[in-house]
Amino acid sequence: DTYGEMCYHDNSLVSASLEALIQHLVPTVDYYPDRSYVFTFLLSSRLFLHPYELMTRVCHLCVEQQRSGDALLDKIRFREVAPKLVQLLTEWTETFPLVYSWRAMQQMTQRLIKRLSALGQYEEAVAALNAVATERPASLKSKQASGQRGDVLSTCDDPFVLAQQLTHIELDRLSFIGPEEFIQTFAMKDPLENHKGFFRKRKTSNLEAYVNWFNRLSYLVATEICMPVKKKHRARIIEFFIDVAQECFNIGNFNSLMAIITGMNMSPIARLRKTWSKVNTDKFEILEHQMDPSSNFSNYRTALRGATQRSETAHSSQEKIVIPFFSLLIKDIYFLNEGCASRLANGHINFEKLWELAKQVSEFLVWRQVICPFDRDRRILQYLVTTPVFSEDELHLASYESEGPENNMEKDSRRSLRWAWTIASHHNRSNSLNLSAKMKVINKVTLVICVLFSRSSLSHRENRS
Repeated sequence: DTYGEMCYHDNSLVSASLEALIQHLVPTVDYYPDRSYVFTFLLSSRLFLHPYELMTRVCHLCVEQQRSGDALLDKIRFREVAPKLVQLLTEWTETFPLVYSWRAMQQMTQRLIKRLSALGQYEEAVAALNAVATERPASLKSKQASGQRGDVLSTCDDPFVLAQQLTHIELDRLSFIGPEEFIQTFAMKDPLENHKGFFRKRKTSNLEAYVNWFNRLSYLVATEICMPVKKKHRARIIEFFIDVAQECFNIGNFNSLMAIITGMNMSPIARLRKTWSKVNTDKFEILEHQMDPSSNFSNYRTALRGATQRSETAHSSQEKIVIPFFSLLIKDIYFLNEGCASRLANGHINFEKLWELAKQVSEFLVWRQVICPFDRDRRILQYLVTTPVFSEDELHLASYESEGPENNMEKDSRRSLRWAWTIASHHNRSNSLNLSAKMKVINKVTLVICVLFSRSSLSHRENRS
């Protein structure tokens, strides 16, 4: 027919032309597309055409197929199909709100604007947090010695409570990642299109912010270990984070778990042999085994399946929590997209691939909807998201200050780092705020952000439910 054939296998759609898929999305008086089809096609359609172009074609087809040449009959048919078109647009906007950040589409619905407002506030809040957290004082180590900067144990000495607060941060940030951001990462604009730069302008900011949070947590763990002057205090910090990692595993917070393990495996931390000799590493080795990357993270994937099954039969909010190792999830989706052709030799869209993409993203959507059952501790949250952390070079230098170089290569490395640090410190002193002013900025920004995260996250979930 005009829109091409749709090929099925065992009653499951496996391929079709783009025109046929668009037509299959259009509701009629006696037809409405299956919800799983709507989600699957809308999720991956951006691989083939712009979202606003798809909406234009859907609306045009919906109107044209009601035309019969009889004005009265057309009016009746329009009235009958209108509720279904509204239903489709509602599903579209509620599931993929980021699509409508394009200015010409913001007028589609007032409800959508409220959702975008929450997303915008969240992105601004994350940017503010990152800006504050990157303002490092000239010498964090000297601050520790003078008591001007506390450590994680002075903020929270209960591993379970810290794991709970990490879970709050993870779920808050997960809740703002739109399903389209996964596909947007891979979508390439057709060079023949006239709408230049559409995908460049639509940044995957929430997804990127979440990946950056993982990196920050890893560096925070490494910084906390390097900060103490005494070896036994460093060992105590390591053991504390091992316990936090264990609690994260028990909760189902695999992302924080992996970030903590990553931080403790950074070379500036791994080289602290005297410190590690004071640590009971039995639990750490078990956790490393669970997150071992060999065999494509087979141990982690088994644990993730177990957490998912627990979530599906959960009797409490805590049992519902599943926070995946996010970088691996992105990698899986990326290789699924790259490893399977989007179009078949006959020009049809490979819908089997789209089904699989939708399956993985749908599972993520279930995980992100969980409301964290733990009480919030603003003081701990403030510490986790705003306390300054060392850069990679600063970590190496602090590591050498904790335990001196053991060979000529390390001695040369320390000499180079000290020279670079001296120059950077002189520059920072002439351009930076004093410490007290910085801390005032941190406190004010964090207070606003904690309130904003609480309100925007609640509003976001209420809109989605």
